[in-house]
Amino acid sequence: MTMPIQELLRIPADDVHIEGMLELPANARGLVLFAHGSGSSRHSPRNNHVARMLHARGSGTLLLDLLTLSEDLDYHTRFDISLLTHRLLVASAYVMQHTPASRHLPIGYFGASTGAAAALQAAAALGDEVQAVVSRGGRADLAGAHELAKVRAPTLLLVGEADSEVLQLNRVAYAKLQCEKELSVIPDATHLFEEPGALDEVARQAADWFGRHWK
Repeated sequence: MTMPIQELLRIPADDVHIEGMLELPANARGLVLFAHGSGSSRHSPRNNHVARMLHARGSGTLLLDLLTLSEDLDYHTRFDISLLTHRLLVASAYVMQHTPASRHLPIGYFGASTGAAAALQAAAALGDEVQAVVSRGGRADLAGAHELAKVRAPTLLLVGEADSEVLQLNRVAYAKLQCEKELSVIPDATHLFEEPGALDEVARQAADWFGRHWK
């Protein structure tokens, strides 16, 4: 039996270090790397809420800050999908190669807002090394049609029913995906899923999706 682990990682990326909080429940079945949206961080209460559900259901998490504090202050850097994807790939390689507690675990991605585009581009790059992807209110369309068509990991797009613009953009992205896929619309929810029960439903569906696809 493996023991629970909580560890702050400082991951070298280019000429900076990015930070991520690694949490593994006992006997974790897989590891979900979180790619946060623009202006968010690993301290996001919404993503931490989802992470707690994943822990309860046997999945580990790595809540990442893909940008440094100074980079996150730059509006253009926040929307640099190529940079976010590169950083997510660097973090993925690190936990698969250099972190003893997690390197034996299959990985998946949970992306929010612009982080969803980075998660999908990274999944396209890694192919079968990524077991599953979940997007929460994400800009999956920003991954681009070419990269979306390359994604092999089963992908769940979660969007609020009242988040009409993002819902339409996700429908466009969904049509481009060639993998196992599902578009789940959360009734009455807006972009931040602040309505009663909405975020709980996001967490439940995400935990189900990852739990179903860990190999």
